[in-house]
Amino acid sequence: MPQNIKKYFDLYLEQLTYSTKEEKKFIIKHLTVETFNKGDYFLKFGEIQSDMGFVCEGLIRRFYINEKGNKITTGFTKELEYVTDYPSFIRQIPTKYYLQCLEHTTIVRLPYPAIIESYEKFKNSEMQGRLIAEKVLTILNDRVESFLFNTAEERYLKFINENPDLIQRVSLTHLSSFIGIERQSLSRIRNRISKK
Repeated sequence: MPQNIKKYFDLYLEQLTYSTKEEKKFIIKHLTVETFNKGDYFLKFGEIQSDMGFVCEGLIRRFYINEKGNKITTGFTKELEYVTDYPSFIRQIPTKYYLQCLEHTTIVRLPYPAIIESYEKFKNSEMQGRLIAEKVLTILNDRVESFLFNTAEERYLKFINENPDLIQRVSLTHLSSFIGIERQSLSRIRNRISKK
């Protein structure tokens, strides 16, 4: 196995905290590595996600296109995070989202059938799957609640506090869309915060 491929596989296997050597040996047989250029799509509207993705390098934006044709950003996936439309993936139904690379991105892929087989063969794999599901659900729930209970400024501050490494990697256009405001409004918020 080439050294760079092994490095990416190791990154993936390191986060399988509950997996035994036997489980990891099974999983590694099914892993592949794919690189994407900036602007490439990992997943597009209407496609069925065939593989779970794990980002080793790079950054991905998740968005949908609304009835007015606007691209609405709903999240970002960076290094050492899973890239997925999880509800769609787990049911193997077409996604309503686009997952687009904002940078040169390297992803380790694990096919859906291999995941299901690992659940059947290894008890710990089910636990790992549950942990991923819980994390994805928490992220989705936090986003909904932020729109229900927080102001745009509070959403912005929360984003920069939780993602200090992303503030220089995400454009103001994408960030304002994620927060749910116009870009000019985000500029005013940033100016107001800088004067405090």
